[in-house]
Amino acid sequence: MSEPSKESANTIKLAERRVFSQSFKPLYDEGMGLVERTAEYLDGKGRLEAKKLSRLGATLYAAESMRLTTRLMQIASWLLLQRAANSGEMTRDQVASEKSKVRLDTASAHSDAAGWNELPEDFLDLVNRSLRLQSLVRRMDEEIYGNNMVLPQPANRRSNPVSDQITLLKTAFGRS
Repeated sequence: MSEPSKESANTIKLAERRVFSQSFKPLYDEGMGLVERTAEYLDGKGRLEAKKLSRLGATLYAAESMRLTTRLMQIASWLLLQRAANSGEMTRDQVASEKSKVRLDTASAHSDAAGWNELPEDFLDLVNRSLRLQSLVRRMDEEIYGNNMVLPQPANRRSNPVSDQITLLKTAFGRS
């Protein structure tokens, strides 16, 4: 591996500057606001709209809802870690270690999937907004930390995404 040039070592990474400054708050608020709006929708209006769907549409809605909530929880975890680093609660090295559990690659079904046209407009808006936010966060993550977002799991340990997520949230909030 070659040594970074003096010029690249002095280059300011805009994403890093944004994350580790006060300009991070709008991004954090956007992400957490989207989590809240999605939860409200899925527990309220979305539940009612889902009951009107065909069996195919309802199945796609259920699957896409799980992808949506997973995507948003991963984004929220990343944002919480960056906020912890920004406020000095965690070092950047601690954040880099913990964020290796965060996956910023939750896909979505495609608009040509059977039943997609049935999905409620408000739901599709939340899905699209979450995908755009995930893309932005992923680009920032790659710029700050590099391309190794997810470390391979040891062969003798099966990954448990729920347990990993709980551990990550506990770490971000400084609770054991």
